[in-house]
Amino acid sequence: MPTNCPAASSPTEPCSCAHASTAPADVATADGARAAADGAAVVYHCVNVGYHLQVEVMPRIQEAVLAAAEAVGARLVVLDTLYPYGETHGAVMTEDTPWNATTRKGRMRAELDACYLAAHREGRLGVVLGRSADFVGPGVLNSTLGGAVFPAALTGGEVPALGDIDLPHSDTYIGDVAAGLATLGENPDTDGRVRHLPTAPALTTRQIFAMIEECTGRPLNITVVDEPRPFGPFDEVFMAEYAEMFYQHTEAQIVDSSAIEKAYGLVPNPLSTTVDSTLDWYGELLAAR
Repeated sequence: MPTNCPAASSPTEPCSCAHASTAPADVATADGARAAADGAAVVYHCVNVGYHLQVEVMPRIQEAVLAAAEAVGARLVVLDTLYPYGETHGAVMTEDTPWNATTRKGRMRAELDACYLAAHREGRLGVVLGRSADFVGPGVLNSTLGGAVFPAALTGGEVPALGDIDLPHSDTYIGDVAAGLATLGENPDTDGRVRHLPTAPALTTRQIFAMIEECTGRPLNITVVDEPRPFGPFDEVFMAEYAEMFYQHTEAQIVDSSAIEKAYGLVPNPLSTTVDSTLDWYGELLAAR
């Protein structure tokens, strides 16, 4: 599902983009991407695919989306990951952190990002990359703070705790992802660079779990997952692919988003508010089943 509106990824946040719309299309094809981008002034590339397909499919999507945005004369805002940085040994990640990825998916993401920025330098189109930490919030299912945690917290089920839960680990509220991408789309002066999307100060996973316990009024049934193995919505296929990225749970993952916050006056939602709204959303989801 390509979109030229980042707020499509956040059901609770209004979109600040004028005349924004979404369009279903197969953006792994040139024709599909061109149809989706037609008439857009800014294209927001938030497309992803199954984890086990990423290395093969994401480069094809990039090629099609870049060509489509260039053909219609649109700027391109790309939702990006922290993967290009690779292992940082706990150092705080800023936009100046070196790209030292050694994993398959990390190297793939770094190569894609280099191509995006090269397209900007070559004058083909304006491109900006918005990097996010792990998503959390209403509507977020396939995340380490998503469908494996909140339903179990509400029902007394098994809550997986990945790796060392006493390490700081940044999580980005999905509404702040939307707001950050919208801001990048509205400000062409951001083009040609990487920006970290607004992210609240990192807490440990244990601190997040304590917030959830306080909100639900019940202790969590925590099971430590100290090595990659299937759990909750993440099956064997996913975890086999995720194994190379498990370092994200054995070293601190701290994102500094102060640059975009200072430049555009953005303030990330506090994690306490994020936990409250996420529990409310999952509660409604469970009640509707």
